Amino acid sequence: MDRRLFLQFPLAAPALVAGAQKIKNQKPGKGFAVRSGKDHYDEELLLMGGRFDCKISSKDTNGALCIYDTYRQEKGGPALHLHHHQDEWFYVIKGEFLMKVGNDEFTLGPGDSAFGPRKIPHAFAKISEGDAQMLVLFQPAGSMEDFFKQMSRLGKGVPKDQQEKLKALWRSHGMEIVGPPLKF
Repeated sequence: MDRRLFLQFPLAAPALVAGAQKIKNQKPGKGFAVRSGKDHYDEELLLMGGRFDCKISSKDTNGALCIYDTYRQEKGGPALHLHHHQDEWFYVIKGEFLMKVGNDEFTLGPGDSAFGPRKIPHAFAKISEGDAQMLVLFQPAGSMEDFFKQMSRLGKGVPKDQQEKLKALWRSHGMEIVGPPLKF
């Protein structure tokens, strides 16, 4: 490396880092709409007993959050788990869900919501008959979109023995399974 260039690099480095940070913090400048019953990318993700439609992608928010509209037909839900780096928020639109956050359990119906802070074990289960719908928000988004895509490759049902079979997949996406799914 040219010695003059080498000596100038420490002077330019802060400007490069600041410029990269500014680009990272910029949000996309264009709004969009995602229609009811549609996925942001026209994908069909069938998993965990239902369909997951991405409404706001991590790409839309530079990783700040992502939101899924979930339509569930099967009863049940994921194993008791925690996210190491994300908070998760649930908003019930239709049906009834049993929710556990830490040591607290809640029964949620339309219009109810629950918050699962990062590092706190939580789980939910659809407990009502018929169809149910729930918005799920992750903040920051992390790799949740990739997680749901990989889960959809495993089949559309609620996996049996998920706490044993899926630990590595969950761990690779910043989550940890810490117990079985909720019983209801």
